[in-house]
Amino acid sequence: MAPYVAHIQLNRPKELNALNLQLMTELKEALKTLDADDSVRVIVISGNDKAFAAGADIKQMAGKTAMDMYNIDQFSTWDTIKKTKKPLIAAVSGFALGGGCELVMLCDMIVASETARFGQPEIKIGVMPGAGGTQRLTRAVGKALAMEMVLTGKFITATEALNAGLINRIVPVELYLQEAFQLATEIAGLSPLAVRMAKESVLKAFDSSLEEGLHFERKNFYLLFASEDQKEGMQAFVEKRTPVFKGK
Repeated sequence: MAPYVAHIQLNRPKELNALNLQLMTELKEALKTLDADDSVRVIVISGNDKAFAAGADIKQMAGKTAMDMYNIDQFSTWDTIKKTKKPLIAAVSGFALGGGCELVMLCDMIVASETARFGQPEIKIGVMPGAGGTQRLTRAVGKALAMEMVLTGKFITATEALNAGLINRIVPVELYLQEAFQLATEIAGLSPLAVRMAKESVLKAFDSSLEEGLHFERKNFYLLFASEDQKEGMQAFVEKRTPVFKGK
């Protein structure tokens, strides 16, 4: 395992990693633990070669009423996952559908294998995305493609996802996990404070005006000058050596 990099693997292979309440709760708890662990700077989330996650667990929802769903409040787990401060990298092979696609989009970067397929097929069973599929997909790929995917349930290939700006890169199946770890290791070698504030600032672009976003970015930029990492980084640059960042 790469230094400072943690790996969470979704592991319900018989159900193609369908996201039931138990799995999502375990994922939430694992992320909270890793987010608080100073020995972890970047987190990789993967499924297996056949599926990242092929959707929510429909059997768990089929008989529920609107009030059941409201009371279960399954999406509160997603809100907690969204608050993860450390960078999340999704390593995707095979199906990332419905809730699986939504979980991928909660991550900050996506490395996909050539077999990856992305989709929001909820419409085919009489519902629609409920964990961010209509919102994050539209922000990532634009209205036209998002509307087609959400209204028809069509899947897109890894190449289509790359061309649409949904993912970072495509690699052969045997390399997708390795590639995700390589990206994670590159980020883990940098100042964890700067990385965290930079992630915050990029995400701010999606829920603020340009003016608000620029103000937020500037505040974080100034704040980093209170860190030891900033002093070390700039001193190392001046001295032409590799910086050693401690996250302080």
